[in-house]
Amino acid sequence: MRNLRPLQGVGVLVTRPERQATPLCSLLESAGALALRLPVIDIRPAADTSGTRVEIGAIEAFDLVIFTSANAVRFGSALLDTRRDVMLAAIGPATARALGEAGYRAAVTPSAGFDSESLLLHPVLADPAGRRILLVKGMNGRNLLEKQLTGRGAVVVVADVYKRERVPHSAATLDALAAEFAAGKIHIVTATSVDIAAGLLDLATPVLRRDFDRVRWLVPGDRVAAALRERGVSGPILKASTAEDQNLVAAVVRWRSSVSGA
Repeated sequence: MRNLRPLQGVGVLVTRPERQATPLCSLLESAGALALRLPVIDIRPAADTSGTRVEIGAIEAFDLVIFTSANAVRFGSALLDTRRDVMLAAIGPATARALGEAGYRAAVTPSAGFDSESLLLHPVLADPAGRRILLVKGMNGRNLLEKQLTGRGAVVVVADVYKRERVPHSAATLDALAAEFAAGKIHIVTATSVDIAAGLLDLATPVLRRDFDRVRWLVPGDRVAAALRERGVSGPILKASTAEDQNLVAAVVRWRSSVSGA
């Protein structure tokens, strides 16, 4: 009989922002896992949307509006002024779905992948010379899209609609987390972005830092994995196909099946 709770006995440290952690934790728990939360960053609006709207001007003056994350949709979809005749691009499936839930449709998405490199391969962005493109993103995020599209001749306007803030954690909280590791309750640590990975490593005590090398890390692809290795993380890394909740859980299930021989 198929195991309906394939992650029974597996402890996962979920480090996403609180709002995004809830659905991931629910999926993990429904598969039998113990999900512990330690939000590393918080997502907040960067500025008043009405002020940003004035700065960027009329939305219909843009040939394309690119949303770089679901959070960009959450905090920036108001810039569209409910217009449905503007061509929209999403950096990946989660962002496209967020646009759909907001009542819009992403006409441009990567055929594979979920990052800037993947979106830049789309034929619509191959020769954007002379086109006006609005890039809706978070403050201090990657500037690869802006640089590449400007280099290809596009006129790029950036709207930073949200910011990432690190969540402070008390010494007592970190000591309690170390106790969970010591008790053998945590087997996997999630890091769904480079910012989260860096923040988690920066807040770690020496004891936690050693614990981090004794467990597996769950990441959505090569970029976060490379960032962990650059910071000296030596433990095994599980790579999910995307940062979406179901794909993260699927990667853990595949690992558990491989080690249990199921």
